[in-house]
Amino acid sequence: MKYFPVFVSLVVVLVSCAVKEQPADWIVVGKIWTANPDQPWAEAMALRGDSILEAGTQADMKKWRGEETKESNYEKGELIVPGFIDTHVHFVEGGLALSSVKLRDANSPEEFIKRIGAYAQTIAKGTWITSGDWDHENWGGVLPTRDWIDSVTRDHPVWINRLDGHMSLANSAALKLAGITDAVKEIPGGTIVREKNGRITGIFKDNAAGLINRAVPKPTDEQEDAALDAAMSYVAERGVTSVHNMSDFQDTFERAHEKGKLKTRIYAGMTLLEWKVLDNKIKEVGRGDEWLRRGGLKEYVDGSLGSRTAAFFKPFEDSPSDSGFFVNQPDYLYRQIKSADSAGLQVMVHAIGDRANHTLLDIFERVGNENGQRDRRFRIEHAQHVHPDDIARFASLNVIPSMQPYHVIDDGRWAEKLIGHERAKTTYVFRAFLDSNAILVFGSDWYVAPPTPLMGIYAAVTRRTLDNKNDSGWIPEQKITVEEALRAYTINAAYASFEEGIKGSLVPGKLADFVVLEKDITTIPAPEIKDVAVLMTVVGGTAVYTK
Repeated sequence: MKYFPVFVSLVVVLVSCAVKEQPADWIVVGKIWTANPDQPWAEAMALRGDSILEAGTQADMKKWRGEETKESNYEKGELIVPGFIDTHVHFVEGGLALSSVKLRDANSPEEFIKRIGAYAQTIAKGTWITSGDWDHENWGGVLPTRDWIDSVTRDHPVWINRLDGHMSLANSAALKLAGITDAVKEIPGGTIVREKNGRITGIFKDNAAGLINRAVPKPTDEQEDAALDAAMSYVAERGVTSVHNMSDFQDTFERAHEKGKLKTRIYAGMTLLEWKVLDNKIKEVGRGDEWLRRGGLKEYVDGSLGSRTAAFFKPFEDSPSDSGFFVNQPDYLYRQIKSADSAGLQVMVHAIGDRANHTLLDIFERVGNENGQRDRRFRIEHAQHVHPDDIARFASLNVIPSMQPYHVIDDGRWAEKLIGHERAKTTYVFRAFLDSNAILVFGSDWYVAPPTPLMGIYAAVTRRTLDNKNDSGWIPEQKITVEEALRAYTINAAYASFEEGIKGSLVPGKLADFVVLEKDITTIPAPEIKDVAVLMTVVGGTAVYTK
């Protein structure tokens, strides 16, 4: 026993030497919100390579310092948080839209027409004009028609979508190229808007949009690659380090990954109909790595509120004979979901109206009972308008409400004229979901809404609508706290893609994905959150954006 102290001293020396031989690459000092329930706050963290060595006090960092260790100090009111994870994007489409006509804030028919005409002058004749993201509610709710824009787009086919993506406007040139005449028949799960005499106005909703989509040229590989690069840079400026892409563009992501060009981590979804393709892909090459992961399948139940294609139990307030519709029928959804779930794949389904959410919960419950217990993490994308009796079912069925808080402050301007105040009480029920122990996750739905988590946090915390008419918040009882919103964008979001073991919180061993904010959003007045700047975005220990 007399040699024990000597032995301990020797071990300490050896360990100390080992630590000194492997110092941290980078020590970051500042106020850190870790998303770790056992240690929510830290003063500093040490990084090596793409991972976190430790998050703790400044004194804890001494052992990690070496001659080559870089140190950054953020002790002037900044806040460091885990990298934001946007759980619902259409990533390449968003990148493509960055270079197209911008119509989101066009506030009159005249401005709408002017912008399209001006954009047409900047591109070659015959080039399709797509994207746009227009919002007819900006000028009172009157839908645009092809007659508005034909005179300024004689040399260009036009196919521009409403910002929710559930209806689009074609000009006459686009209709001609698609071979569509007034005699075209209606499409199940969609609507072709017509004048009283049957003439097509140019507006196509949901499944009917396929009549035009088939005529639009597919982007080239080069265009898709450029769009992905633009998208990654765009979201990095906003603090986003990971995204869940809802479907499509698998080849684009894989090309970038093979070339080492990804700087945003991607959970790449496919359409539910392609579940066998995804299943075979996973069997062949696996689920991927920390940059590009596979496993999710996306489908739709209904459309959107703004397009009046969301499925409700009761009719819209301003259209007593219309309660929306299903884009896909329940029997089809049940069969596909059961098959995909049997293969061990994750199913993520879009549902907006209360009838759509209720129907989907019933399907999820049935499939879960029939396929047996497992960690399946079903997701309902949007979960916007939920019947009061269905709120608690999310937690009891282990269904994740994957929501987009920006929609609250956008739709809140006009939603009640469509569904009334009573139904609006269970719209975007963030508070109710959390109180019922559901695992709430947040995203943007970009291109539909800005991929800006700070704006999303602002929306979830204040619920102040974009028209500045609800200072206390629209349906204020559904507000949540800043930390609850942060969790929805970080650790909960990582859980939604089965990746909580590698990211979503700043703890030892996890990926060094984090964001430096210019102000502490947990202490400043909530209305100021939307104006806070991102100073730096780090993915895997490498800064991909610096202000």
